[in-house]
Amino acid sequence: MTPASEVARAALNRAKAAARARGLRPGSSARRSPLAEPRKERTGPGARDPQLVSDVLGRLLREKGWTEDVSVGGVIGRWRDVVGPDVAEHCTPETFEDKVLLVRADSTAWATQLRLLVPTLLRRMAEEIGEGVVEEVTVLGPAGPGFRRGPRAVRGPGPRDTWG
Repeated sequence: MTPASEVARAALNRAKAAARARGLRPGSSARRSPLAEPRKERTGPGARDPQLVSDVLGRLLREKGWTEDVSVGGVIGRWRDVVGPDVAEHCTPETFEDKVLLVRADSTAWATQLRLLVPTLLRRMAEEIGEGVVEEVTVLGPAGPGFRRGPRAVRGPGPRDTWG
């Protein structure tokens, strides 16, 4: 019986001979046929070339339509820088949907103060993220305690069901 290494060497030699018969040279770079189209000169980076992460992420955000959401998220992340430390200490952004920014204040006094500052806040947002991204700012006061749990919780339909 013939050893496996000799069988493999014989198969390789047959493949090289078949390639030479077709005009190919095994081990060298592929030659182009004179009938093939001429190569086009590349001026920019190809799809497989390394690219900057910022360029790739920017293109992804534009393709998916996420640029406004990400820019608003950046402003919410930098809320203290946008509105100042005094306002940021008492007011926090909660949600952004349909061009409406919802802000919650920790007291009714700060909610009133922030409602007076809404035009200034909208102008500041337009400077930071662009015109028309945030069209309205809704200011909410502090949330009161709920009666679902604790010593005042009542079982049944609710605490106001006295005539039943």
